[in-house]
Amino acid sequence: MRTQEIGVDSAAGRLLSYPVFQSSGKKLLAKGHQISEEDIRLLGTEGYKQVWVAVLDEGEVAEEEAALRIATEAACGAMEIRISAGGRANLFATESCCLLLDEAVLREVNLTGCVTIATMPNLAYAVAGQRLASVKTAPFAVAKSDLDEVLRLITSKGPILQARPIRNATVGVLYSDPLQGERARRLFEGIMKTRLERLAASAAFVLTAKEDEVSVARALDHLLRARPTVVLIASTTAPAGPEDIVGCAMKRVGCRIERFLAPVEPGNLLLLSYAGETPVVAAPGCFRSPKANVVDMILPPLLARYPLSAVEISSLGHGGLLM
Repeated sequence: MRTQEIGVDSAAGRLLSYPVFQSSGKKLLAKGHQISEEDIRLLGTEGYKQVWVAVLDEGEVAEEEAALRIATEAACGAMEIRISAGGRANLFATESCCLLLDEAVLREVNLTGCVTIATMPNLAYAVAGQRLASVKTAPFAVAKSDLDEVLRLITSKGPILQARPIRNATVGVLYSDPLQGERARRLFEGIMKTRLERLAASAAFVLTAKEDEVSVARALDHLLRARPTVVLIASTTAPAGPEDIVGCAMKRVGCRIERFLAPVEPGNLLLLSYAGETPVVAAPGCFRSPKANVVDMILPPLLARYPLSAVEISSLGHGGLLM
């Protein structure tokens, strides 16, 4: 790419290589701005006869085209791309969703040196209209060979980010306590409501149980028959492991234990299991306070019907210190 001074009358469609200012010092047009017919009239009014523009060499791709092509290949799901000035493509959620990232591919693309992609954190919840990511190229132009290499990298390894929509999600809640399930409900129901409302969700099915294996299993079985998107168990006790009452009750109704312990504070005693495709989550202590904890990190993907694995739970440690 090179710069060239040309007459204002012939500058339509060209990219400014330097900003243009009014006589008062106020910026008139920014660097990288694509000059329009209206801009030509404006420049003439300000007394400009010549402007410096960027001229692409053979084998180069304009920054906005490059950003758009990369964004199109890098993302999928409930999002749209909006181009802004300066070789930037912004990606916005079109509905409530959970952002899923391939952090390894994101790192590889950002290492190429011709483009950067900045995103919200992996597993983040977003609402319609919220910006999820921004793709920015080198100023003015990208070498076609570099662009092709980035696109090959993305297409060979899959999309970098996915906006997985959260649609018609339902939550089942089981409150349990060694003495009386209603006690747990009185303690936790307000916090549960607050936590779910943050994600535009609510408890569609609610049961209570005395915390013994048979009673918890019976209540859990009833909740699973309602086919909720996810089941949350709010217990007043903290388990020592999946062999405690709640874990045994999970297995009694056919749950497969996926993970006990999460590298997140608060919330490290997380117990995640699956009854078929339905996630069942016990997170002791996480419903005593509305402050951020492990439940806030894992609920968005679960509500989006994305099955979190033990490996993904174990990867929450970077950024997992929430207090």
